[in-house]
Amino acid sequence: MNARERYFWDLTGYFVAKAVLSKAEVERANEIVDRYWDQVRVGGSTARDSVAFAGTGRPMLPGVLEFPKPDCDPFRDMLAHPVLVKYLNVMCGKGFRLDHGPMFIVSNKGTAGHTMHGNGEPHRPHVAYHHQNGMPWVGGVTVAWQLHDCKEGMGGFACVPSSHKSTFPTPKGVRTGDDDMGLIKQPVVEAGDVIFFMDSAQAHGATPWKLGTTRRSILFKYAGRTCARGGPSQEVSPPEIYWDREIVEGMTPEQLALMYGPYSNHKGRVPYLAVGEEGTVQIDADARE
Repeated sequence: MNARERYFWDLTGYFVAKAVLSKAEVERANEIVDRYWDQVRVGGSTARDSVAFAGTGRPMLPGVLEFPKPDCDPFRDMLAHPVLVKYLNVMCGKGFRLDHGPMFIVSNKGTAGHTMHGNGEPHRPHVAYHHQNGMPWVGGVTVAWQLHDCKEGMGGFACVPSSHKSTFPTPKGVRTGDDDMGLIKQPVVEAGDVIFFMDSAQAHGATPWKLGTTRRSILFKYAGRTCARGGPSQEVSPPEIYWDREIVEGMTPEQLALMYGPYSNHKGRVPYLAVGEEGTVQIDADARE
């Protein structure tokens, strides 16, 4: 990253790399998507309790890395693209890895937005933004490849710039977009552009899709080498799997709490420990992720 790019990334928490894919590469990827359109699945609305972001459920195209060759090639080429490697070596540090995804969002007109989430709430040091000795580092970066233009005010990725440096909770109106205080920004991007954003450290989401053509955005979710956010880490984390059933057999709940494998996005499923007033170790029932 040059000095201007690093300044923008450090200040705002997101960055747009222009024209990473050529027009021919975009056309090839879109042609493949059109042929697999019957595999699109529509999930629930991600607007949650938002009025501003309300709409229909979000369509997704799964399994693009698993398409038969050569149809998977354009999407596998995105996985370790030279431009991506150049930036992520700075953003996440060398040895970064794909934590989960890709998520291929193919919104139609009227598809709901996604309420703002992230902003380091709750704080997770392994995916938070940190800057030391002249180098930035964040444990979770999402790379969103654009196969369609996202015009101003027409929907797509949105964020609260600089929220990765906020020390206060996101107000409800900002989170839902119903009273965003003028803080939510939807970057204008073109087909072939790539958006990098601090996934867990920055408040981010999406505004409802208003164009008659589909939104086509492929999100790869990367992490620093020592970070474990989701994906298979959730499945192998239980003590009897991560260590082996024979090793943990007969352990107390307090002992088992220390035997879970690493992953950050456990949503309270991993128990925390505390020392009670009587001086004994116990499960902390009041702990929050």
